[in-house]
Amino acid sequence: MSEWQWQWWKEETSTLNQTKRADDFRALQGLWDLIRIGHEDYLRSPLFPVVMSVAFYFTCMVPFTIFDLWGKNWNWIHKYKIQPEKNVTWPACRNAILVILWNHCVYILPAAIGQAIWTPPTPLPPVAPTMTEFVLEQVVMLLIFDFQYFVWHYTHHRVKFLYKHVHSIHHQYYSPFCWVTQYLSPLELITVGTYTTVLPWVFNCHVFTTWSFMIVNIIISVEAHIGYDFPFALHNWDPTGIIGGAPKHDMHHMKPQTNFAPFFNHFDKAMGTFWPGLQAGGIKNKKYIEFENNKKMEKAKKKY
Repeated sequence: MSEWQWQWWKEETSTLNQTKRADDFRALQGLWDLIRIGHEDYLRSPLFPVVMSVAFYFTCMVPFTIFDLWGKNWNWIHKYKIQPEKNVTWPACRNAILVILWNHCVYILPAAIGQAIWTPPTPLPPVAPTMTEFVLEQVVMLLIFDFQYFVWHYTHHRVKFLYKHVHSIHHQYYSPFCWVTQYLSPLELITVGTYTTVLPWVFNCHVFTTWSFMIVNIIISVEAHIGYDFPFALHNWDPTGIIGGAPKHDMHHMKPQTNFAPFFNHFDKAMGTFWPGLQAGGIKNKKYIEFENNKKMEKAKKKY
């Protein structure tokens, strides 16, 4: 560590000690210090959020790609497949990977370079956000993102021109798998990226909250496309039924006029576009069967 870096670190530590009071306990302070101290040069770079997001996304792809290509022979993993009769092939993965790499090289990379040139270094507050701020802001932003994308998604399914020229590429796969998460047209990729980056700016979030929101967004988006209904997934532990999860979005690919919200169920239920998903093994549970029968009865009544 150079002399100026050592002096800066002492000043930061002094500021932290002055700012923190005995009664101002922050549960995230230790983690924030661990992440921040000694890595300031990297974290301040405008490129860091881009590198972090891209690296995390591709890291998430590794285990699920292995499950998709070889898991059909492993009953312990294949039994959780939502559409077990649909096998993911290497040509399908390769096609999705090539499109994703093209989008990243042609659109994400130039945007990242521009950000590195014109965006000032990211300020790193010495004090971590409170746990309440950290959790509440992310929940609120997820709800807003869910609404934004619901409107965008619904519109691009209802307007034929938009579906054909913008969104249809994402529906080339009837049974989604992990790489389909970002198998998108450039416009859709840019739209999703804009929603994700603008919301923390609007709420003036702590940078730690902003980065966490990006990671959480990737986790939820990937989980929605993996095609597996794992027992530990959040939607299986949610007593309110508000979380959609992989079964919900899997059903959207099977029935494209349903389930437009990416994360939660309440907007789809309010707009009459909700359809319950299949469980692991392609099983239709009691709620699904009742819902399906009710839809058939409603359709039959409309004929008379």
